[in-house]
Amino acid sequence: MARDKIYQEEEFPSPIQQLWQSFRETPVVMVGFCCFVFLVALALFSPIITPYSSIENHLDSLLVPPAWDDKGNVSFLLGTDNLGRDMLSRLIHGASLTFGSSFIVVIISLFLGVIIGSLAALTKGLKSSFLNHFLDVVLSIPSLLFAIVIVAILGPGLENTLFAITVVLIPQFVHVTRNAISEEFDKDYVLASRLDGASKYRILIYSIFPNIIDKIIRQATLAQSAAILDIAALGFLGLGAPIPLPEWGAMLANGIDLFYIAPWTVYLPGLAILFSVIATNLVGEGMRHAVRARKEYQ
Repeated sequence: MARDKIYQEEEFPSPIQQLWQSFRETPVVMVGFCCFVFLVALALFSPIITPYSSIENHLDSLLVPPAWDDKGNVSFLLGTDNLGRDMLSRLIHGASLTFGSSFIVVIISLFLGVIIGSLAALTKGLKSSFLNHFLDVVLSIPSLLFAIVIVAILGPGLENTLFAITVVLIPQFVHVTRNAISEEFDKDYVLASRLDGASKYRILIYSIFPNIIDKIIRQATLAQSAAILDIAALGFLGLGAPIPLPEWGAMLANGIDLFYIAPWTVYLPGLAILFSVIATNLVGEGMRHAVRARKEYQ
């Protein structure tokens, strides 16, 4: 026989539930989150949901305008390019090459950058000074220019482009992580942990990382936006994904000469790049505010 509850218990949400509740309070952030999830779904399932192959030529349907145009065709919802390739299929496939690749690049850069930055924050003396000055020199170089130099040395190609952007983004995470940890080490709660006998690594993992996660998240979203733009820029310059891969930057470059007769071949990939950058920034801002609100709640 079940016992009746005499005392009314108050249930507190878990940390993940607190983050989600704070995150969804802003409608604009939720719109950005839905767009971000939509892009992730496109990147994952692009081979399944596209109506045509991204490299299939329809020679009897060259430069067909989008379906809402009087000369459009519902078989090609967003029109075709100068080789008769379906623009919708190429944009969906391009989501995995531009947006999906930027996601992978940021994860690798974040993992390596946080580890190096954490070790750098724990070192003192000549090693720390050398690393600090080296990072200042690297960060003074524009990321796109640095990536172009690396790709020029290694040769054009999507793999070399992703490697170059990963190398470019790592110093940013190292710099942010090192500065954030150095600031936290001077605070009173770290001194209290030291007096309790905790080691530097235990303080780093259990005390400092929870307090700097919002800075790392913010840097990750900024880095993904930069990665999307860098991948597209290198593709636009012919240094990224080779022809006929439907990377958004390469599609933009391919449609430049057709702008006056087929403007949809330019503004569609351009809008896709803009859409992905805005969605990523909105999610990043929402996560940063949610983490900050959770810390204030505690």
